[in-house]
Amino acid sequence: MSKIEVDAIDKQSGSTLTLGGSGTAVTLASGATQSGFGRTGTVDWQTGSIKTSTFTAVSGEGYFCNTAGGSFEVDLPAGSAGAIVSVQDYNNTFDSNSLAVDPNGSEKINGGTAGAVVTLNTEGQGVTFVYIDATVGWRSVQDNQFSQTGAIPTFICASVSGSCNTLVTAPDCANTKIATFKGPGNFTVSSISNVAGNNEVSYLIVAGGGGTAGLSNNNSSQGGAGAGGFRETKSPVTPYTASPLDGYGTPTNRITVTATAFPIAVGAGGAGGASGLPNPGANGSVSTFSTISSAGGGKGGSYGPSWNPASSGGSGGGGNGQQNAAGAGNTPPVSPPQGNDGGAGLSTPGKCGAAGGGGAGAAGNSPPGSCYGATGGIGAGTAINTTVGTPGPSGSLSYFAGGGGGAPYASSPTIPGVAGGGAGTGPNQSGTAGTTNTGGGASSGGTNATHGAVAGATGGSGIVIIRYKFQ
Repeated sequence: MSKIEVDAIDKQSGSTLTLGGSGTAVTLASGATQSGFGRTGTVDWQTGSIKTSTFTAVSGEGYFCNTAGGSFEVDLPAGSAGAIVSVQDYNNTFDSNSLAVDPNGSEKINGGTAGAVVTLNTEGQGVTFVYIDATVGWRSVQDNQFSQTGAIPTFICASVSGSCNTLVTAPDCANTKIATFKGPGNFTVSSISNVAGNNEVSYLIVAGGGGTAGLSNNNSSQGGAGAGGFRETKSPVTPYTASPLDGYGTPTNRITVTATAFPIAVGAGGAGGASGLPNPGANGSVSTFSTISSAGGGKGGSYGPSWNPASSGGSGGGGNGQQNAAGAGNTPPVSPPQGNDGGAGLSTPGKCGAAGGGGAGAAGNSPPGSCYGATGGIGAGTAINTTVGTPGPSGSLSYFAGGGGGAPYASSPTIPGVAGGGAGTGPNQSGTAGTTNTGGGASSGGTNATHGAVAGATGGSGIVIIRYKFQ
């Protein structure tokens, strides 16, 4: 093609000069300059010249600045209205070695002190400066601090210690592992994920259930014990069916792990009292993982020969056969509540059945009549690990933290246990222990005047379960 030179332009008002036809480009030769076309707020990024030491910028250019070798400065050109310069952290090093931006002479940056330098010291930072006038000088019109790097996601790598404890892959194909602690040990995280959300774990922490009292032939029945506290939080990255007590909605319930060893405490069940009087039971013990603890279940109320009231705890103990008072649940208080109150015993003198202990899912029950015992409150069901716990109303869930039954008087029927809580026995039989590793409260026994002493029973030990994403 021949070269076309334009030597003059018709300056008549309304006239138009067209260079090139449709679909062709107009190119300025190397070294040529242009004026009057203006810029559109963009710069030409100098990708072929990464800056590693002090330099003077040119209007219309953007620079990637690599401070890995040490801090340096960029000197801005003499300002003229519309001049534009951009700088960008090359590889996320401005936080360790800063970049100084120095205006020309006594010019200002963002209306500040004449000649004052601006320091960029945030990882991944990039700024675009446009010169306005002598009052403001160079104005920063764009500022980003994006430093996230592209990487293949990693996941938690962990192990467990303790002879009773296990770590298995979840059978529901949810890319999760389940650490189950039936006794003390450590949950040791050797490495964490590079995706913050993957470091949130799901957990279930159940404390030890309360114990019940021993007694002698005193025409009475002892109260059932409360279940150990039940606390569960389900992380969104570990899908399963959680209990209605899922605490994820309360941020203080969430646990984000770090690369360290987390000691695990699994609470023992409260001891049962020996036969004879006065031998009250004991509260269950606390279970703990990281910042979260569940309280032990309250002991059942007893008479021996003075009143020994039911205790408060994760769930409260039930009142005894001649005493009205019940123990309070959710003590100390947390949200969602970790348990419920025990049932109130009957206050009719003589021939009185006892109340049941509270459970994670409901309060303990009061006897329906003077000769009857009462069931403990039901526990809570979860699918965090369906190989432990006890069956409940939903066959797909494992239940924990049921309250112990209160004993009947005379020949009334035995009271069934619920969700790990002991069955209420009697008359003239010792109590039934709560189920191991469910936090179930123990049941009580009862006697009448013609029979001898019977023993109380021990609460079920607790459990800690941790579920996390591993791939």
